[in-house]
Amino acid sequence: MQRWNRRKTHLHLLALLFVFFMVFTILHNEHSIRKIQETPDPEIRRRDASITFVKPNVLITRNGASEILDRFSKCNGTRDYSGRKISWSGRKPDSTNRRERSERCDVFSGKWVFDNTSYPLYNESKCPYMSDQLACHKHGRTDLRYQYWRWQPHGCNLKRWNIAEMWEKLRGKRLMFVGDSLNRGQWISMVCLLQSVIPADKKSMSPNAPLTIFRAEEYNATIEFLWAPLLVESNSDDPVNHRLDERIIRPDSVLKHSSEWEHADILVFNTYLWWRQGPVKLLWNGEENGACEELDGREAMELVMTTWADWVASRAIPLKKRVFFVTMSPTHLWSREWESGSEGNCYDEKTPIELESYWGSGSDQPTMRIVENVVEKLSSEVTVLNITQLSEYRKDGHPSIYRKFWEELSPQQLSNPASYSDCIHWCLPGVPDVWNELLFHFL
Repeated sequence: MQRWNRRKTHLHLLALLFVFFMVFTILHNEHSIRKIQETPDPEIRRRDASITFVKPNVLITRNGASEILDRFSKCNGTRDYSGRKISWSGRKPDSTNRRERSERCDVFSGKWVFDNTSYPLYNESKCPYMSDQLACHKHGRTDLRYQYWRWQPHGCNLKRWNIAEMWEKLRGKRLMFVGDSLNRGQWISMVCLLQSVIPADKKSMSPNAPLTIFRAEEYNATIEFLWAPLLVESNSDDPVNHRLDERIIRPDSVLKHSSEWEHADILVFNTYLWWRQGPVKLLWNGEENGACEELDGREAMELVMTTWADWVASRAIPLKKRVFFVTMSPTHLWSREWESGSEGNCYDEKTPIELESYWGSGSDQPTMRIVENVVEKLSSEVTVLNITQLSEYRKDGHPSIYRKFWEELSPQQLSNPASYSDCIHWCLPGVPDVWNELLFHFL
């Protein structure tokens, strides 16, 4: 009997030791898996150890004042890119919200339907804030079919535009578009979509400046545009004088622009076109000798997107601002991409492209993946307005020669649409109105 009791005691001890061993093993494995998930590849860990990470959006001053880039700024020499990266760690993606979004109808997938009953949503000549660069009918375009196309998603409907409802969404708020001239076109579209119901003595527009503001007094609301084509501080931040031989940016600071945009309630960002115009000079914040590094545009954009995301994660999300990012707006520079054998551009195009799988050279898909990867880290707090594919179909929607930019095109220029067509921006009313319908849909 005593021998049996001793054996029973030993069995209890062995069982306890086995349980302890199993718990230790599970905890050890979980810790190891977590470390592997954080940096899955040993080669990545070795490579990251050699990279210098820069903390973005830190105000650095000299002699009590910060140095601002402007169009007169120059680099004191240029050297190869050092490999510095932005240290923003991002946010864990919210898989639940992503799954819910994927189960809804994809309003960005669809086709253009001719609709001369509901469209256009406003009259070009009745909007006093229309830009001459986008007023195609005013500048000689007689074919107006580009105004009558409605975006129809597959399997569902886009929320129908309603001026009164949109103004109620904006009551007491600041809606600000931040970016380049394509975002400015979307801002002008929004103003034209909304201004008609505001009495003349209750609305106003500030003079053209880096920050231009449309005010509607009875709603205590503003619709604003901030010129920031590269999002970070740059020597191209003058909305008029920005055609420079050397493009210089501070890749680690949006603070110059965020001082303007941080007070808005709804923010609509874009950046893309300017990163396709050759290499960019990087002047890091606090660089003592003013020497620049040079980097390919797409890689520079990736740095900048991370700097922008750091501000969104640290400021916009905690303050519960609505943040939208508009994907790239495609160009239509080569008609051979949609009509084999032709040698034109967007000039004299009258109908959309019908091939739903169409992608032209005016959309850079690696750049889209950069945006997707950065925005995904912001969880569900940023809404992406994916206007790229739907705009790809609209080869007919550009001003081509029917526009004024500073001055009218000469007869010689008008007779040469192959060289002088604008196949980048969009006629209004037109494609940017649909971008704003999408914004309304998600608001």
